[in-house]
Amino acid sequence: MRLHESDRVVRVGIGLRRGTLMTEIEEQRPDVDFLEVAPENWIRFGGPARARFKALLEDYPLYTHGLSLSIGGPAPLDMAFVDDVADFLDEYRPELYSEHLSFCSDNAHLYDLMPIPFTEEAIKHVVARIDTVQQRLGRRLALENVSYYSPVESTMDERTFILEILERANCDLLLDVNNVYVNSVNHGYDPAAFIDAMPAERVSYLHVAGHHQVEPDLIIDSHGAPVSDPVWDLLGHTYRHVGAVPTLLERDFDIPPLAELMDEVATIRRIAEQALRGQAA
Repeated sequence: MRLHESDRVVRVGIGLRRGTLMTEIEEQRPDVDFLEVAPENWIRFGGPARARFKALLEDYPLYTHGLSLSIGGPAPLDMAFVDDVADFLDEYRPELYSEHLSFCSDNAHLYDLMPIPFTEEAIKHVVARIDTVQQRLGRRLALENVSYYSPVESTMDERTFILEILERANCDLLLDVNNVYVNSVNHGYDPAAFIDAMPAERVSYLHVAGHHQVEPDLIIDSHGAPVSDPVWDLLGHTYRHVGAVPTLLERDFDIPPLAELMDEVATIRRIAEQALRGQAA
């Protein structure tokens, strides 16, 4: 296993994407602390692609972030898919398995991450499904707060909805800092106050990403641009609240050369060091 600096305050990773980025990672072996993949993008792969994947895992720990669980969906859980994920997790033993607090299917796959209504009925539905998945996988699930662009059916706010699910389902939170900022602009709330309301002991993972500002009051969570200054500021605030939580630099579209991603990785490490060592002083 690859060794890393002993005084690093936060583990920082990047997403492994097949194509040019994967080749760059193979050739350059960048100084990152882990790689993240979506299990469903690798479950069916064998041959040379699987061999390359395994070779990288000899040097890097693995984190996983799924796309297709549809934990809030109206259709029954796809237990055959859950079993496939379980087999993948058992084979590769990632540090963490995370998914989205959303739904992406009903009688067909929607190819998007749709927000769940903020209602008591939805909480009961989601909690029961989380319990089923955690029992089948034999591990805790970390769920990500998602971005959304129009109001959803609600009898409570987003913050209360997430807190209730974390408490009742006894699961963890993947806190996506960019999604908090995006939603705060789109729906008019204080992002720092939202972060502060999340239970630090349940935050097992952070994501940070770029977005596209369409209008002053409308942001699209694109994962296709550098991280913005307000999100960097919110990331520092997040570290002061949750501590040294592993952090992924998320980039899915318009992926730049690896050197540019590593500049942002360095920024994450600098922000974490300033936030966490400043607290300890």
